[in-house]
Amino acid sequence: MKRTRIKNKNLELNKLVMKTKVLALCLGLASLATFAQKNEIKAAEKALKKQDITTAMTALTAAEPLISNAPKLASKFYFLKGQAYAAKKDFKVAAEAYNKLFDVEKKAGRLKYTDQAKPLLEKLMNDIVNEGFAHYEAKNFKKASESFYMRYSLNNKDTLFLSNAAQTAFQADDLETSLKHYKELKKIGYTGIATTYLATNKETGVVENMGGKKQRDLVVKYGTHNNPQDKVSESKRGDVIKNIGIILTRQGKVDEAMVAVQEARKANPDDMSLLFTEADLYLKLKKMDKFGELMEEAIKNDPNNPILYYNLGVVNYNENKYEDAKKYYKKAIELKPDYYDAHMNMAVAILEKEKEIVEEMNKNLSDFDKYDALVEKQKQVYKDALPYLEKADKGARSIDTVRTLLNIYETLEMEDKAKVYRELYKTLRSK
Repeated sequence: MKRTRIKNKNLELNKLVMKTKVLALCLGLASLATFAQKNEIKAAEKALKKQDITTAMTALTAAEPLISNAPKLASKFYFLKGQAYAAKKDFKVAAEAYNKLFDVEKKAGRLKYTDQAKPLLEKLMNDIVNEGFAHYEAKNFKKASESFYMRYSLNNKDTLFLSNAAQTAFQADDLETSLKHYKELKKIGYTGIATTYLATNKETGVVENMGGKKQRDLVVKYGTHNNPQDKVSESKRGDVIKNIGIILTRQGKVDEAMVAVQEARKANPDDMSLLFTEADLYLKLKKMDKFGELMEEAIKNDPNNPILYYNLGVVNYNENKYEDAKKYYKKAIELKPDYYDAHMNMAVAILEKEKEIVEEMNKNLSDFDKYDALVEKQKQVYKDALPYLEKADKGARSIDTVRTLLNIYETLEMEDKAKVYRELYKTLRSK
């Protein structure tokens, strides 16, 4: 029994020795990995000092897979990685590296590189914005949107960049991305309200934007400027929801768009752009009665807007209310004498009367007296329409205006004008 116990103890001792050897081996491997990482990170640091970005990237790539096993080296690694990728203009990866650095050091409670990295990140964010505007100027709206959204993602308090990202995505016809950004703007309650701090330059008399309140107050205090003003911009929340509605409309989701716009109008009842967006949706849904109601509402707010009267003319014409249509077209023309579409539509509304006259003429072909009286009525309709047609033709000539005027001139026996318009009509037909 004793021998057995001794053997068992020796067996347990052998196992313990083996475990110790395995543990020592693991520790040795970890030490080797850490040593290797230190060398790679040193190599990256030296390469960055020499502006040798390729060598720095190679060293950092070699060190990265094992960085989780060396937490003490992680801060320096991410600090160098941020610089390397920023130099390579890969702003997204660079920003991620800096943010990872901040996170690592915050958790460790030891801020060794954070203070050095923060101004580098600020510069990086400025570079991203500049890149976004460069893409915008080059009309590469998709890339501009990506840059602006990246900038917003680095500091989501800067909501203006999310707005820029939404707008440029729309310009790139990337409707899904634009809609996503606009919905995010709506969710966070974006208003876009900003205060501009103004003061008048005493020497030039020009009102200048001083950039901030502190700077503005200083120049007023020093006496170079006076008349300080705070100018607060209007809320853009209505525009955000309106744009959601526009995108949904373009995607064929008119009912969803209507819900969004009506919600926006409840929150912004005085926003005329939202009223027009809702009216446009009713046009798409062919609900002309609702469209007309909104135009009437718009006129109460803007009684001197010729477009509103023109639109009401169109609504009434489509509902066969020709006299009402003429009333609205006439008002549009009074407000805007060179409103050529209104002149054309006025002529068309007047000429509607010709249809019933022609029907009567066809019924009275054998009654010469009545027929001749109807011919005179037809000519009077042409005379009433003629000045509006001539104005429309003068401002926006087309083959239709020329053909119609030629027919009228011939009917009214205005041969001099008819001759000119025959030649015009032949020329336009040959093109």
